[in-house]
Amino acid sequence: MQHIYLTTAMYHFVSLPHFKTLREPLFNFCVSQNIKGTLLLADEGINGTVAGSEKAIHVFLDFLKNDPIFEGNFKNLSHKESWSDKHPFYRMKVKLKKEIVTLGVHGVSPTKVVGKYVKPQDWNKIISDPEVILIDTRNDYEYAIGSFKNAINPETQTFREFPEFVKTHFDPKKHKKVAMFCTGGIRCEKASSYMMSEGFDEVYHLEGGILKYLEEVPPEKSLWQGECFVFDQRVAIKHGLEVGDYDQCYACRYPLSQDDMKSEKYTPGISCPYCFNKHTPEKLKSLTERQRQVILAKARGLNHIGQSILDASKLV
Repeated sequence: MQHIYLTTAMYHFVSLPHFKTLREPLFNFCVSQNIKGTLLLADEGINGTVAGSEKAIHVFLDFLKNDPIFEGNFKNLSHKESWSDKHPFYRMKVKLKKEIVTLGVHGVSPTKVVGKYVKPQDWNKIISDPEVILIDTRNDYEYAIGSFKNAINPETQTFREFPEFVKTHFDPKKHKKVAMFCTGGIRCEKASSYMMSEGFDEVYHLEGGILKYLEEVPPEKSLWQGECFVFDQRVAIKHGLEVGDYDQCYACRYPLSQDDMKSEKYTPGISCPYCFNKHTPEKLKSLTERQRQVILAKARGLNHIGQSILDASKLV
């Protein structure tokens, strides 16, 4: 099947004191190009994932990098691309935020201080050093379906919990070398800034994140184990950015393996082994009605908006 939709994930830390004025022109441009997805704007930069035709996405990237309205702030914007045969998003959103990735610690910014960027081709050497502490800065449900060999799971539900995890488990006087990674590079870049501000001197992070690693490092040389969770309709990807084997529970958002979906506790759109018997009667009623609407929409050959999943901007 021919892939006709191009998805691009991007982020860029840069000072944007007038970021609120950029929302409307960004939104209008994307709508005019039939581009859908989510973009976040804050005074620390931009973060998001959008999809559209190949031509539309390339025109959009040129708009970001070269239109005078952005004052050259996105000239060095990097992005990652992948293809799909169905549009992965159902609407276009541009949101104004306090942070483009929420750590919740005032003053922490990669524009002020940041760890050492490591290219995917050099990552294996860094994390194979026995003195290096390797930390997965993603959340527990992401770690559950794949991570790098010997990576530490912070067991966080949100990125806001990461600072407390660091304070509880690590000491800059004892842990001299730290390496971190995330899906597309944004969380580990900001996490490296936080750790540097806490006194950790030798801090590394994977440039471009897991997505870039899976794109550029061949499977036979890879230290990645499992699949990588992504925040769009693909759910998970493998080496070469091929779509993975996981689906997702639309009730609790947990990624589901093929075995999970064979469980007696799995009912599409309503429950899975991770949320079975945990919903309130009101929530269960709402989920049941939504699933009924999804089935009706499919019977008509339509996509029901209720099928949409987590905020796609978190992919990066």
